[in-house]
Amino acid sequence: MNNVFNTFLSRTGLQNSSQLKFLAGPVLIIMILSMMILPLPPFILDLLFTFNIALAIMVLLVSMFTTKPLEFAAFPAVLLFSTLLRLSLNVASTRVVLMNGHEGGDAAGEVIQAFGEFLIGGNFAVGLVVFVILVVINFMVITKGAGRIAEVGARFTLDAMPGKQMAIDADLNAGLIDEETAKARRSEISQESDFFGSMDGASKFVRGDAVAGILIMVINIIGGLVVGVAQHGLDMSTAARTYTLLTIGDGLVAQIPALVISTAAGVTVSRVNTEQDVGQQLIGQLFANPRVMFLAAGVMGLLGLVPGMPNLVFLLFTALLGGIGWWLTQQEKTAKASEAIKERKAQSAASAGIDANEASWDDVQMVDPLGLEVGHRLISLVDSQQDGELLKRIKSVRKKYAQEIGFLPPVVHIRDNLKFQPQAYQITMKGVEIGRGESYPGQWLAINPGEATGQLEGRKTTDPAFGLPATWINEGQRDQAQMLGYTVVDASTVIATHLNHLMSEHASEMLGRQEVQKLVDRLKQEDASLVEDVIPKSITVSTFQRILQMLLDENVPIRDLRTIMDTLAEHTAHTKDPGELVAAIRVALGRAITQHYFESDNPIRVIGLDGQLEQMMTQALGNNGGLEPGLADTLITQVTDAVNRFEAQGLPPVLVVQHNLRSLMSRFLRRQVKQLIVLSQAEIPDDRTVRIEIMIGGRAQ
Repeated sequence: MNNVFNTFLSRTGLQNSSQLKFLAGPVLIIMILSMMILPLPPFILDLLFTFNIALAIMVLLVSMFTTKPLEFAAFPAVLLFSTLLRLSLNVASTRVVLMNGHEGGDAAGEVIQAFGEFLIGGNFAVGLVVFVILVVINFMVITKGAGRIAEVGARFTLDAMPGKQMAIDADLNAGLIDEETAKARRSEISQESDFFGSMDGASKFVRGDAVAGILIMVINIIGGLVVGVAQHGLDMSTAARTYTLLTIGDGLVAQIPALVISTAAGVTVSRVNTEQDVGQQLIGQLFANPRVMFLAAGVMGLLGLVPGMPNLVFLLFTALLGGIGWWLTQQEKTAKASEAIKERKAQSAASAGIDANEASWDDVQMVDPLGLEVGHRLISLVDSQQDGELLKRIKSVRKKYAQEIGFLPPVVHIRDNLKFQPQAYQITMKGVEIGRGESYPGQWLAINPGEATGQLEGRKTTDPAFGLPATWINEGQRDQAQMLGYTVVDASTVIATHLNHLMSEHASEMLGRQEVQKLVDRLKQEDASLVEDVIPKSITVSTFQRILQMLLDENVPIRDLRTIMDTLAEHTAHTKDPGELVAAIRVALGRAITQHYFESDNPIRVIGLDGQLEQMMTQALGNNGGLEPGLADTLITQVTDAVNRFEAQGLPPVLVVQHNLRSLMSRFLRRQVKQLIVLSQAEIPDDRTVRIEIMIGGRAQ
């Protein structure tokens, strides 16, 4: 039989005790319904009444020792189940009392008999008064007060939710908390509102239970008289005494646990959220001031001296309160002495030249790797409660950046700055401004890409990302601007585009040691032997970081990390110079670099250098000398003119030079002409045809 039972458990997935927990609710409901329908013997009633009392005590103790209401989030459900349990016990005990009450006081079980005879001395009049008083206390005082507190708490919690959510979003954007902590806090706020709302509704169960208790008592007394006299032939006095005592005992054994659970509900909803439970709050705050103890002792002592008063009792409490006050006074003296010793030590340290308020490492605040500060009119763009569009765009910018460039940029820490103009924003990197601009929520920025016709009415400005002429227009002008050839974007897109542009320009500065180590660890998961052959066997992580930064300085993505590492594994045996290694990596990445600027163009149209000029540059490089000033000025002028002509035709301004000149020309020319792209002949794949449109130092081909 045991094997069959184990087989059943294993097949149903209930063999693990943790998997049986989900049966607790259904089993409890079935048990409650069964008590209402099926007759129960007195012994089972004793067990269930005892369980009800134990449950009430446990609920009260749990509510006393919790520090926050959400630590007992199941309390509304417990309140419902305990109320149903008491009502079911009343139905079951009523059935037993009416059926077997004529047999004697223990006919309904020993628990009901004890409450009916021992607690009230067998006097049904006293029992009736005690029962009514308990019901009134429960119904009029405790339950009503707890329900009111829960109602007000639910309303205040709901009203405070938007402010709390904004505070969470502000901490998240400022980098004080991570995404998981923010989710947990948001969930806690929602649960707190649900809890007080549930407690407001659950308190109605207890009030209804009190009313039902009175009605059940009246019905039981009348029914007992009818059953005892009419069916069992008892005289009126015997029937009244027997059934009334059993009914009152039944009512008391149900109402006392109800009173205990109602008290637990009041304790739960009336607490103030601190790190202390109710007992600690009472002791810590009620007995904290010795003056209160001395004054209370004096009043009690005066009352104890009044003739006719119970002098011994009053004087006993006078001594007790006075003793507590004296003990608290001694504790205060000890604390003051400790503080005095600390002050003397601090003064001694100061006299010895040691400042007690000396700065510590706690005073050092790390700067944000990437930050965005906004004026107050732009807060709506970064507030998740207002469905801030800029937050979504920044997430998209970071994701796209990671996919295209090859590493995850730092989180953008957003904060408001009341010192800014309302529509102004500032982008910072490592605490230093790298860009600023203005954006007007509710308006659109119409950017002239150079081909727009006509003028627009609005606030004239320039695109903060690329410096193109632009105009801030209203929603009604949007279609007109698009018809005239303008590129129209909203306020959040303006900031996101500016941020993306600056992130691309400062990519090498954002690539720190931590990001490089994560890239190395990621590649190591796929090809550990390749990584170990290079780092740290051939070069250090710092050198590898410098190589990646040099690639990023010239807008070369580093997402093909395997090719980069393969090239390093091949060439680090011959050189450790980062410049030479970068040149080799660029050749290995030549196809990707060329495709980045010329997707499918064939032939590719570029700028070239005259042969004599290349020879002069090569000689200057070989002699470690510089160019003559006149030649350098002429070179810059011609390159600038060529770049402008290429951009006017919509072509990428790419200059192709000999491989040994590429690094020198890039460093020299890109300082003067930032838009210029310098490629070496070795970086262009053999299957791509090159057509020189403009020859620097010569004539076009």
